[in-house]
Amino acid sequence: MSNRQQLAESFLQEAVFASRGAQAARHALATGTEGAGDAGQCGLGERAAVVLDLSPRGRELFDALFTEDTGAPADEGRLSRMQQVMRQWITRQDALDRKRNHFLKDFRHAHGFDRNAYSEEQVAEFEQGLERINGENRERLAEAARELLAL
Repeated sequence: MSNRQQLAESFLQEAVFASRGAQAARHALATGTEGAGDAGQCGLGERAAVVLDLSPRGRELFDALFTEDTGAPADEGRLSRMQQVMRQWITRQDALDRKRNHFLKDFRHAHGFDRNAYSEEQVAEFEQGLERINGENRERLAEAARELLAL
């Protein structure tokens, strides 16, 4: 993986991190709690929060990706397209996180919360299920990063 690909992936992950903060605050206000909310939910609230403002780390990554190579900031049209890629990734990451959370919830409901009590087959099923979701996440992140770099 190239350094620019790694930077782009880090940039997109930073966008998700910033959005998660807003999402957690919105969820806590809606439920009146700071925790995961009702037992029937996955803890992420109703939908993704999309924050396109850059954190200091996000700005650092942006500069490394898009201004250091050209010496000038991106034009308005390019910025708009970048924001669209960010928005799409934040929403997709939210869906993948929900998929992971629901897998964990369903698996624990079926087999219990004590992983030490799982049989070897259950441990294998658990790990394979998580890896399947995590692998999909890695693939989608790499795709989104390549799309961002192509702008």
